[in-house]
Amino acid sequence: VTNVRPMPWTLLRSSLAREHAAPCTRSSSPRRLAPASMIDTAVAIVLPALLAGLVAVAATLAIERWGGVVGGLLGSLPTTIVPASIGIWATSPDQGAFADAMGAVGPGMFLDAGFLYLWRLLPPHLPTRGRLGWMITLSITAWLGGAVLIVGGMGALRGQGFSMLSLGTLVTVGLVFFGLIATWHPRPAPPGSRRVAPAVLLARAVLAAVAIGTSIWIAKVGGGLAAGVASVFPAIFITTMVALWISQGEQVQGGAVGPMMLGASSVAAFALLSVLAFPALGLALGAVVAWLGAVALTSLPAYAWVRWRQASGSSLS
Repeated sequence: VTNVRPMPWTLLRSSLAREHAAPCTRSSSPRRLAPASMIDTAVAIVLPALLAGLVAVAATLAIERWGGVVGGLLGSLPTTIVPASIGIWATSPDQGAFADAMGAVGPGMFLDAGFLYLWRLLPPHLPTRGRLGWMITLSITAWLGGAVLIVGGMGALRGQGFSMLSLGTLVTVGLVFFGLIATWHPRPAPPGSRRVAPAVLLARAVLAAVAIGTSIWIAKVGGGLAAGVASVFPAIFITTMVALWISQGEQVQGGAVGPMMLGASSVAAFALLSVLAFPALGLALGAVVAWLGAVALTSLPAYAWVRWRQASGSSLS
C-alpha cells in the first residue's frame, strides 16, 4: 500500500518511530535504545504512574468523605486509565496494538467487577480471625487466575480474526448489566467516622503507580492484550477495600462494592472512546473528549440509577 498517509504520532513517540523506521541489520549484541528514546520511554512510563498514584489517594478520600455510594462512584471514575492510556499510546508500536490494548480493558474491568463482588460475597463465610488477610489473598489469587484465562482467551479470539474492540464493547455492556444487578438492593454505606491512616494512603498510591507503570512497560515490549488487562489491575479497588475495612469497618466497604462495580463501566467506556479520539484529536483534547464521553454515557446514569434505587425503599435493613 503506497497511498496511506502516515499516522500523526505524538512527540512522546517520535523518537520511537524514528528508531523503528531504521533499517534492520544483523548484530551479535542486543539492540539498545538511543538516549533520547530512553528518556521518552521513561517519561511515558513514570509520569502516568505518578499521576495514577495521586488519583488513587483522591479516590480513597472521596469515599471516606461522602460514603460508599457517592464515593464509590467517584472512586470508579475513569482516572488511572487516563495516564495509562496515554502511556500505552506513547509506547505502542502502532495504532493496532493500542486498539488491542484498549479493547482488552473491558474484559479486564469485568474481571475487576468480579473481584469487587468477592468482597461482598466471601466475608460472611470466612473465619473472624484473620478475615481481612483471607480476603486479600483469595481475591488477588482469583484475579490473577482470571487474568491469565482472559489474556489467553482474547489471544485465541484475535487469532481467529475476532476484533478486540468488538469484544470490549460486548463485555462493557455485560459489565453494565452486572452492575445494575449488584445495585438493585443497595446496602447501607455511611460516610466514614475515622480518617484513613497516612500509611494506608501511601500504600494505595504506590500500588496504583506500580500497576500503571507495569502495564505501560508491557505495552512497550509488545504485549498489547496483556497491557490492557494489566492497566486495570485492581490496585485502586484492593487498597480501597483494605483502607476502608481497617479504618471504618466492613459496613462502609461492603456498601461501596455495588456502586463501584457499576461505575467501573466508565473505565471501559473511556478505553473504547480513546481509540477513536486519540488519533483524531491528539492526546490532550482526545483524552478530555473520551473522559467527558465516558462520564456522560456511564457515570452520570449510574449515579441517577443508584439514587433511584435508594429512594425506592428497597434498601436492605
